[in-house]
Amino acid sequence: MAVAQLLMAVGHIFIAFGWPGAMHIATILVGLGYGAHWAIVPAAASELFGLKKFGALYNFLTIANPAGSLLFSGLIASSIYDFEAEKQAHQHHHPHMSPGTSVFQGMLRMDAPKCDGSICFFLTSLIMSGLCIVAFVLTMILVHRTKIVYAHLYGKSRPAGLS
Repeated sequence: MAVAQLLMAVGHIFIAFGWPGAMHIATILVGLGYGAHWAIVPAAASELFGLKKFGALYNFLTIANPAGSLLFSGLIASSIYDFEAEKQAHQHHHPHMSPGTSVFQGMLRMDAPKCDGSICFFLTSLIMSGLCIVAFVLTMILVHRTKIVYAHLYGKSRPAGLS
């Protein structure tokens, strides 16, 4: 899980800076990390919490994806995008409503402000990368704490032939 988090963190950094060709690399890195999560997290959850209530736990893990999407896409990313689009509109002196237009007519036009360039998602990508790094640290804490438990359960592993 830690490696998957690092892959996603690096992928989001690539998205944030918008280097030429970076979107292809970022898509691969974030996709690999996200796919690894769907493969690893259920197994890790069953190992940590047991199989007695695995159905409920798996449903909780499944609902975390759309809940996080709603939070990050619907609230954070859209707010930052709108802020950057408004900033660009004011810099270029192109307000999205002409002076004689009423508020109601402006809402009917449906031409939301547009943002150009990598700055539109720069902060959002940095936030996502930061959260992936936090998840990496938390995963490493989990590894450290469970390492002791597994050492007691299975004993310290010895190289083959040295019994």
